[in-house]
Amino acid sequence: MRFAGVDLKEPKIMGVINVSPESFYKGSVKKSEKELVETVLKMIEEGASFIDIGAKSTAPYLETQISIEEEIRRAVWAVSTVRDYVSIPISIDTTRSKVAEEAVKAGADIINDVTGFKGDKQMVEIAEEYSIPAILCAHTADINLKDPIHTVINALRESLVLAQKHGIEEVAVDPAIGFLRPDWPPWYEWDSKVIANLNMLKVFGKPILVGVSRKSFIGAITGRRAEERLAGSLAATAVAVFNGANIIRTHDVRETLDAVKVAGFMKRFRV
Repeated sequence: MRFAGVDLKEPKIMGVINVSPESFYKGSVKKSEKELVETVLKMIEEGASFIDIGAKSTAPYLETQISIEEEIRRAVWAVSTVRDYVSIPISIDTTRSKVAEEAVKAGADIINDVTGFKGDKQMVEIAEEYSIPAILCAHTADINLKDPIHTVINALRESLVLAQKHGIEEVAVDPAIGFLRPDWPPWYEWDSKVIANLNMLKVFGKPILVGVSRKSFIGAITGRRAEERLAGSLAATAVAVFNGANIIRTHDVRETLDAVKVAGFMKRFRV
């Protein structure tokens, strides 16, 4: 299995870079070219196979609206800067088709859409026009409170149908950890049930990308702030890899790669 030219025989790491001051984890935000480049080069040295750039926070519990012009400015600056220094695939994390298009023109290789092509209706057309791989996140308003994993599967199936209609075959699926937040059960139970049953997403035959890094469900379980959630993130990462994750999206590349290697190695001996 490959995605954006990367062999996924072993699980791979996607390093997270934010140029959005409103992002929930301030440690991921880069404000200068020097800081941006140094961070990306360090991530690659530590083992990242992909870089994911976000110019506007997509956290569902934050007020993060900025103008499309500002998001484009941030995204183009970050992508073009990073592209000058690295050859590994760069994904642009956005829900706006115009931002995605300008980022692709600046050098992005992947569109990462947390609405799964269901938000901005032009997003799938941009992916088709530029023949670019996509990461599709489970996105739905139809939340079955008793069945988190099948809610995720149904939402992803809808997104994959949209992709297929536009000839987009190179897709990774993301179970939307941290995004589907029902009033009941508590979101941290919801996310935990999805990760515990992640192997069920293999039904699609697509790479599974999981982002758990320092997210609020880990804070709810451990009582830790975002800055203190590394250990919890590594535990959730190991469970995700053991259950079939192919790509782990993280702020902490070196530590996460170790967790991925150990979990992946142990998985070989499961009977």
